This record gives sequence, structure tokens and C-alpha cells, in this order.
Amino acid sequence: MRNAYAVPVERLFGDDMRKADATTLEYVTSTNQPTRHVTLIDPAKQDANTAANRAMVAVECGSSMIFVGGSTDTPDEVVHSTCKAIQEAFELRAFAASQDPESDESQWHIPVVLFPGGAHALSPAADAITFMMLMNSKTRRFLVGEQVRGAPYLDKFGVEALPTGYLVCSPGGRVGEVGDAELIQPGDTELTHAYALTARMYGFKLLYLEAGSGAHTQVNPALIESARSVEGLTLVVGGGIRSPEQATLASKAGADWIVTGTLTEDASDLDELRQRISGIVNAIQQA
Repeated sequence: MRNAYAVPVERLFGDDMRKADATTLEYVTSTNQPTRHVTLIDPAKQDANTAANRAMVAVECGSSMIFVGGSTDTPDEVVHSTCKAIQEAFELRAFAASQDPESDESQWHIPVVLFPGGAHALSPAADAITFMMLMNSKTRRFLVGEQVRGAPYLDKFGVEALPTGYLVCSPGGRVGEVGDAELIQPGDTELTHAYALTARMYGFKLLYLEAGSGAHTQVNPALIESARSVEGLTLVVGGGIRSPEQATLASKAGADWIVTGTLTEDASDLDELRQRISGIVNAIQQA
């Protein structure tokens, strides 16, 4: 059974400001859920209308959250137009479902969450943001610099922050290069455990283990298991997951959320996208 966002959110698009009655963090960190799926949509890879169509297909197939972001150099106006198009599409689908007694309106109460490459990639049309520290970066900018730049805008917009520790694992891809990360290697289970403890002690609620966009391998399940042994963190795992079998491995290792992005970008059409996401979602629900 699909886990829909239980509490409707009021969005005011007249001046592109949003006021939330629900907390996305409660939804994301709820513990009585099986592994759930996130579809990551990179605004740089398609226009806003195409992004909205892909997001609708994702929700129809069982995705429980939409991330918007990924590329490091996407301007905020492109991010905002994508978030706004997705939100408006969801609102229209929710209204249509409310008029049909056989439809589930709550299916469309799905959080749209920023997954930013930096403080330049923000939008007041998002429900929340993965407010991340790239914990294994060697550069101050990704530890706290971008966060300091973006925080005043997020506060003004009323976009909810999801406190997130972010770890880039081998192979790391572009995010590892740009983020100047000391990559977590497949055998670094003790180091991952220490990072997870640190994340919890900092007060982070989410820990994101990332193999990198388009990675040829996924995060080693042993690293997920090591992080899972630390209580009080919601584990998000992404990068390199392209098949139901890979998603199952991450789920069984302890991932609370599995993120796929390249899966969406590489689909030749919406039918292929529907098949791909359905395969991932069905696999993790049965794991």
C-alpha cells in the first residue's frame, strides 16, 4: 500500500510564497514504514513541464517523495520553475481525485524537497530542503559556507529544513569531485559508523549515503548496515541504483529511503519511466 503524505499542505502561489501546516520532517522520519522511494529530478535535464509529467508518473508508480536538484550550477530560476510546475501539477491531480469517489486524493500530498547543489539553487515553492553538511568534504564551503549563504533565504521563504548529514561514498562521481570529498571506501565500515554517530550527536535527523549521480556501483550494503546500527537516524541511500535487485540490496541493508535519478533521466518516454520506477518500488516493498 502506498504511503501517502498524510497531512495536506497549503501552498500560496500568488506571490510564490508557501505556508505549511504539516511537518515534512515527521513524514520523512516516520519509523513505522517500509523502505520508501524518492524520485530525483534534476531541473537542468529537462524543461519544467516535462519534469512535472515525470513527477506525476513517479507518484502514480509509488514514489513517496520528489527531490528537485542535483546539478551544481543550475540557477535558482530554473529550480523554482521546476518546483512550481510540479506543485501545481500535484494540486490539479489532488483536486481531480477529490471529485472522484474512487480516487485517493492523499496520493498527491507528496512532499517536493530541494536537493540543492548550493545556495544558488533554492525555491520558495518547495515544501522542504535537505539542509546538508557534506561531512567528508575537505572544504569549508560544503561543511557550512553554502548553508550560511542559503539559511536567510530559506527562513524568509518558510521552506522547512531537514537536518541532513551527507556522506559521499566511492566512486563519488561529480559530487565527490566538486565537493572535495574524502570518499568513503567500500570497506570503511568503522569510519561510516563513526560518521553516523557524529551525525546523530550533531542533531542531524537524516544521514544520506551517496555513491554519486550515474555511479557505476551503488553504496556498499556493508556501509549501510554500519550506519543502520546507529539509532535515531533516517537513512537515505542513492547513487548507482538502476535495477530492482540493487534497490533490494540497499533496502535489506537498512535504507529507509532509496533515491533514483539517472533512472528517470535515461527513460526514453513516460511508459519506460513507469516500468522502471514500478520495478524499483515493487522490489523494495517486497524486500
